[in-house]
Parts: sequence; structure tokens; C-alpha cells
Amino acid sequence: MPRSRRALVALPLAAVLAFGTVGALSGCSLQGVVRDISHGHVDVARKTVPADFPTEVPLADGEVLYGATVGSSDGKLWNVTIRVHDPNALATIEDQLADAGFTRDQHDTAAKAGSAAYTKKPYSVLVVVARDGAREHVANYTVTEKK
Repeated sequence: MPRSRRALVALPLAAVLAFGTVGALSGCSLQGVVRDISHGHVDVARKTVPADFPTEVPLADGEVLYGATVGSSDGKLWNVTIRVHDPNALATIEDQLADAGFTRDQHDTAAKAGSAAYTKKPYSVLVVVARDGAREHVANYTVTEKK
């Protein structure tokens, strides 16, 4: 798939995966779009980290709420959502990524959420940390592999 096409669908696809709605899309045209973009390679592993998630990308400690993989040998996108109990989760995650050799490309914070983008070839990592309704924090990782 051309890089520009992947870029156009990565964020909306990550959002769909992050909220675990893939199963709810049965019979919907969006499901066809996901299938076409991924060439049929979609693996949704609820409550677990996908088996092929890159070990080079450290994950925060906590309860895995959602995991998914999209793609093939041409390139992949992983999405993992974790409930974390650390009130400084974004800073902790950023330290973990830096210690693993990732370079920070972007950092943004707001009152209830923050995000950071990191790269280390062949991976790009976007992490968004936000407070959920129970006043706990949820960290969402979107990892892309560029071949």
C-alpha cells in the first residue's frame, strides 16, 4: 500500500481500534474499508497485547483493555490500550521510550490528557494518556512499522 494511503487511514483506523468498535461494524461499509486497506489482515485481541507486538516498544504496567494488529509484511499498525494507575503515566511512559532508544518527535499536554510521539526505526509510536470516567488513567499506544 502506498505510504500516503497508509497515512490517510492510520489515525481513523487507530481510533476505530482504540475504542474496540471493530466488532460492531459488521455489515457496515467501514468494515469493507478496513479489510481493503489491511488486505484482510486484522487481528483483534481484546484484553491482551497482540502476540506480534514489537518487543522493542515498552508498555506501561497496568490492565490491558484492548489490543489489535492491522497489516501484513508490507507494514503493520498495532494498537494497545492499558489502564494505568500512575498519575504521572505520560512522564513514566516517555522515560520508558527514551530508555529504549526512541527519540521524541512531539509532546503535548492538557488538563486531563497528554500525548507524545516517538520514533526508532522502523517504528513510530504515538501515546495518548487520558483520565477515564473512574478518574484513572488510560494509555493508548498506536505503533506503526515502516518497511
